[in-house]
Order: sequence, then C-alpha cells, then structure tokens
Amino acid sequence: MHWLPQHRQVDTRSRERDIKGRIMTITENMPTKIIGTRLLRREDPPLLTGEAKFTNDLNIPGALHLAVLRSPYAHARIVSINTAAALAIPGVVAVYAGKDLQSTWAGPMPCAWPVTPEMKNPPHFPLAIDKVCYVGDGVAAVLATNETASRDALDAIDVEYEPLKAVVDLEEALSDKTIIHEGLGTNKSYIWNLKVEATEGCVDAAFAAAKYKVKERYVQQRLLPMAMETRAVAAVPQPFGGDITLYSSTQVPHILKVMTALTLGIPEHQMRVVAPSVGGGFGSKLNVYAEELLCTALARKHNTPVRWVEERSENSQATIHGRGQIQTIELAADDSGKITAVRVRIIADMGAYLQLVTPGVPILGAFLYAGVYDIPQAYDFSCTGVFTTLTPTDAYRGAGRPEATYAIERAIEALAHSMKIDSFELRKRNFIKKEQFPYTAFSGLTYDSGDHLLAAEKAAKIADYAGIRAQQEKQNVPGATKRLGIGMTSYFEMCGLAPSRVLASLNYSAGGWEAATVRILPTNKVQVVTGTSPHGQGHETSWAMIAAEKLGISPDDIDVLHSDTAIAPLGLDTYGSRSLPVGGVAVALACDKVIDKAKRIAAHQLECAAEDLEFANGTFSVKGSPDRALPLAAIAFAAFTAHNLPDGVEPNLEAQVSYDPPNFSWPFGTHMCVVEVDTETGAVKVLKYVAVDDCGVQINPLIVEGQVHGGVIQGLAQALFEEAVYDSDGNLKTTTLAEYLVPAASDVPPITTDFTVTPSPTNQLGVKGIGEAGTIGAAPTVINAIVDALAGLGVTNMAMPASPQTVWNTINNATRGGKK
Repeated sequence: MHWLPQHRQVDTRSRERDIKGRIMTITENMPTKIIGTRLLRREDPPLLTGEAKFTNDLNIPGALHLAVLRSPYAHARIVSINTAAALAIPGVVAVYAGKDLQSTWAGPMPCAWPVTPEMKNPPHFPLAIDKVCYVGDGVAAVLATNETASRDALDAIDVEYEPLKAVVDLEEALSDKTIIHEGLGTNKSYIWNLKVEATEGCVDAAFAAAKYKVKERYVQQRLLPMAMETRAVAAVPQPFGGDITLYSSTQVPHILKVMTALTLGIPEHQMRVVAPSVGGGFGSKLNVYAEELLCTALARKHNTPVRWVEERSENSQATIHGRGQIQTIELAADDSGKITAVRVRIIADMGAYLQLVTPGVPILGAFLYAGVYDIPQAYDFSCTGVFTTLTPTDAYRGAGRPEATYAIERAIEALAHSMKIDSFELRKRNFIKKEQFPYTAFSGLTYDSGDHLLAAEKAAKIADYAGIRAQQEKQNVPGATKRLGIGMTSYFEMCGLAPSRVLASLNYSAGGWEAATVRILPTNKVQVVTGTSPHGQGHETSWAMIAAEKLGISPDDIDVLHSDTAIAPLGLDTYGSRSLPVGGVAVALACDKVIDKAKRIAAHQLECAAEDLEFANGTFSVKGSPDRALPLAAIAFAAFTAHNLPDGVEPNLEAQVSYDPPNFSWPFGTHMCVVEVDTETGAVKVLKYVAVDDCGVQINPLIVEGQVHGGVIQGLAQALFEEAVYDSDGNLKTTTLAEYLVPAASDVPPITTDFTVTPSPTNQLGVKGIGEAGTIGAAPTVINAIVDALAGLGVTNMAMPASPQTVWNTINNATRGGKK
C-alpha cells in the first residue's frame, strides 16, 4: 500500500537558485532505451522478505471477526434458524440470519453483464433468506471479538432444512425437471446467438456441400482458481461522518467501490476501497462477494471495524469456479481442407446465481471459435446459460477465450484426422495470412495485426516437429508401451476488454477505458497514479519503465501509486489482459501531456517557439542549437515555483488521461508440446513444451516470460491435473489441496519461451496483452499431443484432466472397440 510522500516547499530565492543549479545534471547519463530491458521487478523484495502487507496482515485494533455459516445442502428450503446457543458463547457479539438483514440491502448483489434483455437473473443476497441453492451458500453471519469464537459459534447455530433435489448435470438442468429458482420457471438464464451469414442459409448450405465434416463434443471441467492467498476483507468505519474504508484482496477496487455503494445505499464519495498486496487472483477476485458486503454493512451497523478471512476449504465453495461448459463444434471443409463454415453450441454452467460477469464469460469467447483461420461469413454460434445447484462460475484466467481455443484447435485435429493429413499442414491451409492484416473477421471485428505462419514455423523449429514425426515412426510401433506424441495450438486472444462502445453493444454495464495521472515533483521525482490494480503482473515496474522512457529519467525516480480509490480515484482495474494495452498506454499518453506542457515552459524560458524545441533523454533543446537547452528537472522546479511561466500556464507539471482504446488487443501465438504416454499405466510425461507468443512490443521481457510460464502451468493443470468434482447430491469432493490436484514444481516440464514481435498499430506503444496467453494455448496443446501419441490405438479424444486413470480407461475402451 502506498501513501503520498510529504515534501517541503522551497521558499527562498537563494535556495531556488542552488537547487536549479544542481538539478541541471540530474538527467546526465540516463539510459536512452528502457523499454525492452530485463529490469528486475521492484515488487519482489517486499514479497520475498515478508514486508508486503496482505489484508489479513493489517493491524486493525478493536475489529470484530466475521464468520459465515454455510449450507451443507446443494438445494434446500430453510425451515428455521435458532441462534440462541451461538449467542451464549463468550466473545460472540451478534448473530444474523438472512431475514435479519433484508432491510440492509438497497438491492441484490450485482451482475454487471446482462447479456440479453430477456436474461433471467434470480435475486441473490449476501445471506440466503428462504432457500439455499448450493453447498457453501451463506445462511447466517456471526460477529465475535476473536476469530476462534466466531467459528465456534457456527457449530452452535441450529438450522432446520427441507432438502430438495440437487441439479448437478448441465443437460439435466436444461430439461427443467427440477426448477432451482421457482420464480423464473426455468433453469435457463439466457440464450445468446451470433449468426453471421453472407447470404441467408449459407451455413447449412456449406455443410450440405462439404467434402469433409466433423462434429465434436468437448467438456470444459470446472476448475478452482486456488489463488495462493484466500480472500480476506476488513471494513473500517470512521467514528463520525459515515465514511468507511473497505480493505479487500480484490482485483477490482474501483468496481467494488461503485457496486458496494449501490448495493448498500452508501453515498459513493463516502466509500474508499483499498487493495493491499494481493496474493493472486486469476479472475476469482474480479467480483463483488457476499463477505465484502457483509463486512461493510455490519461495520456500519456496529460502528466498529469488521474483518473476515477465508479458510482454504471455504475458498473452494464460496469463491467462484472457472470454466464449466459442454461444447459441440462442427466444421465444414472443401476437398482441400479449406474451412467453409463453423457451427457451435455451448451449454454454459452459471452455477446457482449470477455473479459480477458470470453470463458474459462464455460470450467473450463467442468470436473466437473460428480461431486464427480465414473463415467466410458462415458462422453460427449459440450459447445457453444454465443454472445448477453448484457454486457460481465466473471469470477464470482467459475467461471464455481458452474454452473457445480448445474447441477449435481440437476440432482442427479431428478434421485433419478425417482427411488423413498432418494437422500442421491443415492449419497452414487455413491461416489468416500476414498480408491480410488488418483483417476484418466474419464478426465485423478487426484483427489489427498478426503473422500466424511465422509463429507456427518458429515453434515447429524449436520443438523439432519434423524430427519428432520421424521418431514416432520408429517408436510408435505395434506393442510399444511408451508412445510419443506432439501437439500444437495456434491461438488468437481478444483482450483489453475495450473499446467502451463495443462493450455497450454487448450489454456490458461498464466501460473499457483506463485512467492515469503523471505528476512531476519539484525535485524531478515522478508519481504515476494508475487505475489498474496489480496482483502479480508487475505494473509498478512496467509503468515506471514506460514513464522513464517517455520522460528521460531513471525508473528508480518514479513511484507508481495504485489500488487505493482515495489516491487513484479513477480506474477500471485489472482483468482480461487489459492493463498494459489500456492502462499502460494511458500512462504513456499522460507523459505526453506533461511533456507538452513542459515544452511550453521551456520555450518561454529559452525565448523560442515551442515548435522549435525537441525533447530527448530528458532535455529540451533548440533544434540546431543543442547548447540552448533545459533539462526536464529544471522545468519541473520552475513549474513548481511558478516565478516565470508563460501566460495562461498553470503551475506544476501534472496531467491526467482517461484512455479508451479504438480496438481490442490481439495477441497470438503457437504452442507445441511433446509427450510420452505409458500405455500400461496411463501416465503422461511432458518431455518438452514450447511457447512462441506475440504480444507486440515488450515493455519488460522478463515479466513477459514470467506471465507466459505461469499461464502455461495453469493450462497444463487443466489438461492433466485439476477438476472440481461433485457428487450427485451437489457436494464438492475436492475442497482441499489434499483432493484438488494443483501441479507442484516437480510436475512442471521444461518450458521454452520465444516470441515474434508484431506491434499493434492501434496504440502508440505497439503493445498487446500477455497475462492469459499461456493458459489459452496450453490445454489444447497438451491434449492434442496425448491424442496424437495414442492415435495408432484408435484414440480420437481425451477428456480433461488426462489423469493416468482417464488415459488408461480411454486406451482400453478404444482397443476393446476393435481398434489397434
């Protein structure tokens, strides 16, 4: 957490002359190129030394501790709640049921993405009132003077339930045999269609005329985000005036501030939200949760701080889950393998309620089921959002884009198999070509830049694609128990979540802009105030590098302030790989505005026209007369004293920008994976993983590589390890890390990263997002490699996660079917 430093004012002319003389040399020997260097992250030392303060580390005297009693049933009516025994426990201050707090809420919990006007959204309150709809649904809240008493009191609350039938299976939910929210009359939340046809009926016509057709069904299993830090909240009211500060391990302090104010009826200017150090989010902290609202409401009610921290098993049930889809994808192709039409049907698991962006997550992928391929206007996509009696789903690293990429890249493999050609060759025949960019897609969206063939060929060379194919001929012989496979994925990512007008067309409730302020202090130190809210992405380092490059000063002289709505009041936070292409560009634009103002002051002091000045390496000089120059340091001090400014120019060097991009950001790449599958045990060994990504200009390659590594590991985890498993009664069976298999360091294969650089033409930095790229590419790449290894045994598909048991069963089912 950052606080604005205090500076003394220089108040004498002699002191001013002395400082001006000394700061003339501040910009000497500054590096002329900072962007693109492998600068170590400034965020790491406090994290590695334990100095970083997370929400639960904050010392808040007198705070009451909140604990939430959660439903043990997936679907049940609440008959009665008896809290007398809980209230008798020493240290317990209050116990509340849902009905006790009904008048507290100005409205239900927010869903910011009503994807269709007809979308059904059942009211969802922080505590259930008459009915619970998933295991983990909050039923009662306890406040106590210590955490132990608050949790002990949960066991003393007596709740009588009337159990109802759980609805766990998506296709069963669609049948409406058991309606979860009776007032809706159906389990369908919405149906969202995207059908683009050059001529009416051309999709059906393309399938009718196709030489080759494939129809595939894939399941995106539910995943637990499992951030290292579970969620934590602390609400601290001011003793008078009604102001309140909410500390939360959130990705979205600005959005949380607005939504909390609306849900509780608090004047927004009295809400302050601070995100201290945040131990990972991956989308799971991109939300407005019941506990944040409960802490805020009860802190105001009792006029004392209230805090809560989530246990790991609680995190598995009460924090959103990711993915959860059944995908059906069909491809039509002519005799050369050129894809002529795409048809997609998605059943998306909403869980029991709609959280902040739950219904929009599958829609984010709706435009990408054609992948990186030159598809005509013959595209038919439909998504049905369905309620189940499970924990709500929402954004998880990639949010809709990994699901789409998985479907099209697995379907490409199926099409190549039906044609009996190599899938790499099939991709080459369908890639959007470099010379076609900027490319107007079937959807009307413009893909700004790309070179898919270059990225794919680079990955193939690093992975030794041809050599692996030759080795397979020798190794994958009849009777072989160790079979070799190679898989690939070529992906596009639509990220940045902007421009705002496009989001409006998708019924998204917020905009896509981002804000930044750049302030040069009198001694030429710089404050960058950003509306992004980092939690591992390295914004403090990268934003300082951008400003340093622009202003010609050292990154060490730049402080990046963020994640506190009192210090950075404008912002839309961090998610969807938007921070750099939106927030980082906003920082660059704010620097430009500061430089423009400084140029006017420099021109006035050098007695020349502003257009006669050039700015380089932190110094303004007269074109053709380099001896007539002023460093930015001198101008910053002059702007502070305001003794000699041009008419109409305000004192100080400061500029604020709200930047709304003209287009999404379009990173792309190709990943390849080499695996060895033991057919006797089903064990999969990843021998090599290659990621060739293109995120445009790289501000800090070290951070880029770290983001790719982390993303790849999470994609590998979906492919091989992770699954949120429920029984037929809606009980989550994988609530702890003893049952939910997160890959350890020893499970991670060598990852080779490389890049192509195709600058984005839509922003001045030429940058694109990178945080989700690895996750988007990894899962289909690994599964494609496993299926490739087992193709000779008749295996054509592999369910995720491809555990040894799943792989062994799939092999045996294929061989029992009479295939070799």
